[in-house]
Parts: sequence; structure tokens; C-alpha cells
Amino acid sequence: MSSKTHTERALITLRQRVLNGSIAGGERLYEVALANDLEISRTPVRAALSKLAEEGLLERIAGGGFKARRFEMRDVLDTIELRGTLEGTAARLAAERGITPEHQKEGEVILREIDRILEAEEIDMDLYAKENSKFHDLMARMAGSRVIRHEIERVTALPFASPSAFLDDESQVTRFRKTLTMAQEQHRAILGAIGAREGSRAEFLAREHARTARRNAHRLVTERQSSEGGAASLALVSK
Repeated sequence: MSSKTHTERALITLRQRVLNGSIAGGERLYEVALANDLEISRTPVRAALSKLAEEGLLERIAGGGFKARRFEMRDVLDTIELRGTLEGTAARLAAERGITPEHQKEGEVILREIDRILEAEEIDMDLYAKENSKFHDLMARMAGSRVIRHEIERVTALPFASPSAFLDDESQVTRFRKTLTMAQEQHRAILGAIGAREGSRAEFLAREHARTARRNAHRLVTERQSSEGGAASLALVSK
């Protein structure tokens, strides 16, 4: 197995351990122990740890090494709020500048696919997350601004800021079907406002869309604090 493959395997495994709480917030990570556990050399482990630090899931320790980060509720909510502000600006610029027929068609195709996913008896959350992320990426591209797109990509890379950050817990699907349906209605309204060149309305809708995600995140974290359930990806979040 190549070094690159070892690194990818280490990255996937360690990321999952951090997100599901197997590696606790504040816990120090030791290369030798992890390399022995994963049965690989220290080099790919070191590369994986560096990548997780870039993703914001780990912190570098003065003097060397890494520890898992822990996020306050305010951190999570602020990153989602920031994403909504940037996406609102992107939606307004897209509406004011006008979008291409290709972008309009791309948006409609994505929305039809999300409709199909939500109409199924059991929602495929992996597919929903993929299409949801595609719609948000399209919003960033439609603005026609490299600056705005770069900033949206940067904030979306922060832990818990992604549009699909809290969609990894299958046990929540039934409860949140109504929420996902409402989010899809917001998607359609945003695309409609952009197509109609209604800049202020497009901005408002995009920001409200993020606020819906913000409220859902707050509810999930709160419920996790009071029960054994809750999304795995909330393991690093505290009030």
C-alpha cells in the first residue's frame, strides 16, 4: 500500500474518531501510539494530523504535537451565521448582475434531484448532503466574484459551517424530514429571486436559510447535552 493511501486511510479514520467523540476534545494525540494502532508508519499519521489541523479539528501544541479542539456553542452558531452573511451577499450579487441560462438550468436540475430524494420513503442522507452542497456551491459561483467564492469556501471549510455539517445522523432523518422539506422550499425561493433579479429578496432568503440551519444546530446540541442520543458530529460541541 502506498504512502498516499496510508495517509488517506489515517485521515479518514482519525477524522471520524474526532467527530464521533472517540478522541475527546482537549485530548493530546501521539504519533507513535496512533501509528501502532493503525499499523502504519509515523509519516502518514503525521501528514493526517497536519491535515486535520488545517481543517480546524485539531490544534497544534506549542513545542510540537496536536490535540483535539473543542468548540463552544457560540463558535458553531457564529460560523453558520458568517456563512449565511456571505451566501446572502453572493445571492444578491447574482441577482443584481444576472445569471447565465446554464446556471439557471443547473440550479433547476439540483432542485429536481433534491425533490426526488425527499419524496422517497426513506431519505438517502448521503445523496441529500451531496445535492445540498452542490446547490450552495452554485450560489457561490453565480455571484461571479472570485473574492466572495473564496471566502465562502474558506468559511465552509470550518468545522460545523458546511451546509451539510449536521446531516450525518441517520436517527434524525424522520424527525427532520419537515425541516429538510422547508429547506428545499427556501432553495427554490432563493433561485427564483435570483432569476427574477430581486437582489434584496435573494439576500434575505439566503440569510434566513442559514438561520434555519443555525436554529437546528442549536436544538441538536441542546438535545445532545440532555440525552445519550444526538448527532455524532456534535461530540466536540459544548454549551
